[in-house]
Amino acid sequence: MLVTESREMNRIEEIASSTGIGMEKLMENAGSRVAALAAKIITKNKIQNVCILCGSGNNGGDGFVAARLLSVMTNVKVILTSGEPRTVLARNNFDLIPSNVEILYYGSQYYQCFGIVKETEMIIDAIYGIGFRDALSPDIADLITFCNENKNAVKIAVDLPSGIECDTGKINNGCFCADHTVTFTCLKPLHVLYPSCDMCGEITVENVGIPRRILNNCNYTMKSTDQFVSENPFAERKKTAHKGTNGTLFSLCGSYGMAGAAMISAEAALRCGVGLLKLALPKSIYPIAASRLCEPVYMPLAQSDDGTVDIDEYGKILEAMNESDAALIGCGLGQSNTIKSLAALLVDGAAKPLVLDADGINAIGTNINVLKRSAAPMILTPHPGEMARLLGVEVKTVQADRYNIARRFAQEYGVVLVLKGAYTIIAAPNGNVYVNLTGNNGMGKGGSGDMLAGMAASFLAQGMNTEQAAVSAVYYHGLAGDRCAEKYSKRAMLPSDMISELRSIF
Repeated sequence: MLVTESREMNRIEEIASSTGIGMEKLMENAGSRVAALAAKIITKNKIQNVCILCGSGNNGGDGFVAARLLSVMTNVKVILTSGEPRTVLARNNFDLIPSNVEILYYGSQYYQCFGIVKETEMIIDAIYGIGFRDALSPDIADLITFCNENKNAVKIAVDLPSGIECDTGKINNGCFCADHTVTFTCLKPLHVLYPSCDMCGEITVENVGIPRRILNNCNYTMKSTDQFVSENPFAERKKTAHKGTNGTLFSLCGSYGMAGAAMISAEAALRCGVGLLKLALPKSIYPIAASRLCEPVYMPLAQSDDGTVDIDEYGKILEAMNESDAALIGCGLGQSNTIKSLAALLVDGAAKPLVLDADGINAIGTNINVLKRSAAPMILTPHPGEMARLLGVEVKTVQADRYNIARRFAQEYGVVLVLKGAYTIIAAPNGNVYVNLTGNNGMGKGGSGDMLAGMAASFLAQGMNTEQAAVSAVYYHGLAGDRCAEKYSKRAMLPSDMISELRSIF
């Protein structure tokens, strides 16, 4: 799946039109796809009244097509939010609306429109499309607010919920809050960025007739992880493969009270196929770890009074790291000043590919330029709070501009950055950006991030580059979460369930 900005989407449609695919056909197909989704919901819920809000542009034209098609199965009313259509395509479809569809003019039938919106069982928003910028006019904002207050109506947005800027996801003074969004050909940035993704409901991407060959030549903003994974499958293992050829991973994780983080990351790494796992941890949690997992080679380390790894173990750790194919630092490691110094020294001295997660990321916050000095190819896996601390900003600043923050950071520091959360973003130093479409909010539990870090490190140790390892880990991590949600529910699923699910996935 590709994610394209509005300007590029317009160019794609122009190219399609120049090759003989008429814009009339594209509009008919778009409206048909909206009507098809609406029809399923109407039939399931026995809906008798549908209200379609249509703007004066081509997005309104999609709404007119849907109105015509739905009029044969239910009562349809169309509200013209800005007068009659102003484009030829939209006008042609407006003229085709059958007489049993009631047309209302919001500007002159204000109170009637509000009454219809209040009582209807389905609202379809076809006011603004990908060209919308800035803020809603006060009268349109009032209408959309009234739509949102009708909690009994199923709400469907055409391409995007009106009031959201396509390329930024910015919402200036409110927007339509959809239960379903039907978009066309490609995802748009607003569908995967904050805060707009929360306003889209369930998103469906429909093919309206633009050939794949045209899309393959377009300039996309992001690729989805599923597309990357399909294009970059796992390499086949030779019949003579053994633990030495399947990669050795060194993992420095855990502290007193945080044995679980080390265990989850370690088990995830093993399930992802690494040949040998060397697990270094404080000696106090070694008995706990060894009773849980028998596959790793353990390196019990001296510890400080607070239960974290002693900095005097630096030389032993660095030697073991650089003898391995890849390393993981951070899961449950602790946040003492000693640990911060140790982690920074290890990053500075690392010579093999490295994953920094959790406390490993927090450790370099005051010495971030160590990322530029290190010779190790690196993956960082921060959640928004950790990202905010790295940059010295508030979490809301990160969430408001996830794409650009991730992309700039990856390029400036030469790392692959995995900015976690719904629609996790993976940014590479070469400018490539990916968005993850797998996963669900049931994964929002302690240990989920430790699992992801272990997976990425395992793939690195097996020979993937940082970009492929990060994207693959995020995709399969989310897929395991989706499988668990189906089996156990989002509320009851646990990270340990997700690790078990990797067996059937692989």
